[in-house]
Parts: sequence; structure tokens; C-alpha cells
Amino acid sequence: MKAAPHTVTSTRKWLVVILLSLGMVIAYVDRANLSAVLALKAFRDWLPIDDKGRGLLNSAFFWSYALLQIPAGWIVDRFGAKRPYAIGFAVWSVASAATGAVQGAGQLVAARLALGVGESVSTAASLRWIRLNCVEKERGLATGILFAGTKIGAAIGVPITVALVAGFGWRLMFALLGMGGLLWLGAWLLSVRDDSASVRATRRPATQAAAVRTIKISELLSARAIWGILLGTFAYNYFIYFCLTWLPSYFTEARHLSPRAMSLYTMFSFGGMAAVGILAGWAADRFIARGGNPVRVRRVFTLLGFIVASTELIGMLSASNGVALFFAIFSLTGLGLTTANYWALTQTIFPSNVIGRMVGLQNFASNLSGIAAPIVTGWLKQRTGGYGASGWAVLAVLLLGLISYGLLVRENAAERFRPEPQTV
Repeated sequence: MKAAPHTVTSTRKWLVVILLSLGMVIAYVDRANLSAVLALKAFRDWLPIDDKGRGLLNSAFFWSYALLQIPAGWIVDRFGAKRPYAIGFAVWSVASAATGAVQGAGQLVAARLALGVGESVSTAASLRWIRLNCVEKERGLATGILFAGTKIGAAIGVPITVALVAGFGWRLMFALLGMGGLLWLGAWLLSVRDDSASVRATRRPATQAAAVRTIKISELLSARAIWGILLGTFAYNYFIYFCLTWLPSYFTEARHLSPRAMSLYTMFSFGGMAAVGILAGWAADRFIARGGNPVRVRRVFTLLGFIVASTELIGMLSASNGVALFFAIFSLTGLGLTTANYWALTQTIFPSNVIGRMVGLQNFASNLSGIAAPIVTGWLKQRTGGYGASGWAVLAVLLLGLISYGLLVRENAAERFRPEPQTV
């Protein structure tokens, strides 16, 4: 079997994958801290807003983040992962820290928009590095480790935020989390080599260089599979961002948990999802290594995750706190079956020369749900006075994802985009 396009030693490869995952942890801690403080009385006393206003504030990050996903994909295809990620990380760390100095809702929105600008490159850069350095039978585990970071960040972000607010106040909490994350940046700059387009061109044999052609976004969008992936990605992340932005408030308002209990149950929900995401990615890799069809194997795991996640509605409609808390954890943990595999499926179907743009499109769809979920939930809660209608909305969107991946994403769906022989 031939090596991956840019081989690195096995130990160094997995250390970089862990470093990428830590970057996601930091990113999601910086996303989750606002939803946590919006559930705390001290912050609501400083900025009294209704449920629709809370939904808008929770969605502000995603306005810039989603808008920049396609440009971010092009940037990492052109300039590689190292430098764009370093610049973006510095921007988002400063924006997160600056949130502690805001003086009103307008400045708070501006800080969240800046956070979205900085974080916009993180997913495309991370997945592009994995696509170029990990072979097919490693990508499920590598992607599972990467996206475990998003769930660990969401899991620990709420308790860390609550603890720091209790000890130092919400303003210093933002400053500490924002500037503390800069420690990651030095490790990234020292650990990863430049893989920009100009550097790759000097390493590529002339026969391979001649095979590469430019593929436009419009051409990618002409494939039926891409629409299944985009709709499915929106559905998966609608549930994630519902939980990320409203789960703390649901626990405190609908289930009457204390801030400490709220943070623990949030941690268990996202922590379980992180663990299952890694295990499911590893399990899919093992099936593939034993001869399983990569597209078929990863589709099965993806569909099972959507099915388990749909059980959240049972808990939201139950009068029992025990039932509700069980399904809050069970449904989100079960969606971990999808986490690594739906991203790895994209890498399986689409070739490396378009992976940045493909990830940009997919993450754009992902973060449209980051705009929609908090706003729709806030609107439904204000109209109905509870969370039941939001649960039905979550179920409807998850069923959309199930149908999309089940009917539209098939084997050889993007074969016409491959300008190079398969080497992994």
C-alpha cells in the first residue's frame, strides 16, 4: 500500500491529531461559555433580555462563522493548514478575551462575530490535514479524535465557565479563557510543517501535477450526493447546537436543576458523545480494514446515530425528571455514532484536491443550523412557554438527516471529481 500524500511518522501523526482535537476543545469552550452565562442570574441581571433575544445572542457567532466557511475552505486548499489556522486561532483568542470588556448588547454581538471569523478556518484546516496525512483505515479514528474535541469542549465548557464566574465574575472568565488558549498556538507552530499549494507543487511529480484540474463550487453542487451530505450535516448539527445553546437553560428552567447540576448533566451529555464518537470511528475503521466497503460502513454508522438521537423527544415530553435527564444523555451520546463517520464519509467520497472546499460547503451547512437552532428554539419557547415544541422541531430535522443520508449519499457519487488515482 502506498503512503499518504504527505507522510509523517506514526507517532508524530497521532500527536498532531491530538493537538487538532485540543484546538477543537478550546474552540468549543469559547463557544459554550456564552450559553452558560446566559443561564446564570448575574449575567441576566446585567443584560435583561427575553427568550428571542437570548436566541439571537446565541446565534450571533454563527452569522460570521457560517458565512466564511466556503472562503475558509478555499484558503486552506490554497495556503495549507498551518498558517491560516495559526492566524485564525490568534484572532479568536483575542476576540474571546475581549468579550469580558463589552459594555452592552451591541459590543457583545460584535465580539461574537469576531470569534466566528477567527474560528471559521478551524474545521477545514483540521480535516484537510487528516485527509492528507491519514490513510482510509485511519481516518475514522482520526476524525473521531478530532471531533471528540468539540464534544469535550462543550462538556467542560459549561462547568469551567460556571466555576470561573463563581470565583472571578463573568468578565474575568472571558479574559482568562481567551488568553489561556494562546498556549496552544505555540505547539501548533512548532509541530506542523507548511503544506501550502506552492510547497505541495514542488513535491508533486509532473505526471500528478498534470492530472490536477480546478473544480468549481458550482460543479461540486451539481452532484446529488453533496445535497444529501449538506442536508444531513444541517440536521446533525441542528441537534448539536440546540444542545450547545439551550441545554443549560432547559436543565435550569424546565428541569429546575441547580447551576452545578446543570453543568454536570451538560458535561455527561457531551462527554458521552465524545467517547462514542471515538469508538464508532475506530469500529468503522476496523470493519473497513477487514474488507468492508468504506462508504457503506460509514453510512450505516451515520444512520444509526440519527435514529438514537431521535429519542430526545421522549425525554422532553416526559413529566419525569429522571426520564428527561436519561434521554438527554442517551440521545446525544448516541449521536456520537454519526460524529466521526459522517465527516470521514465526505473524505472517502471526495478527493484531496477539493477537500478544503468540500469541507467548507459542509461546515457552511453545519453552521446554518447554528443560526437556526437557537433562534427557532427561542421563538418557540416564547410562543409556547416550554420546550415541547422545540423537541418536535428537533425530531423533524433529525428525520430529514436520516432520509438525506439514506437516499442521496451513495457509492461512487463523486467519482467524476477524482483527478488522481487512489493511493490509499
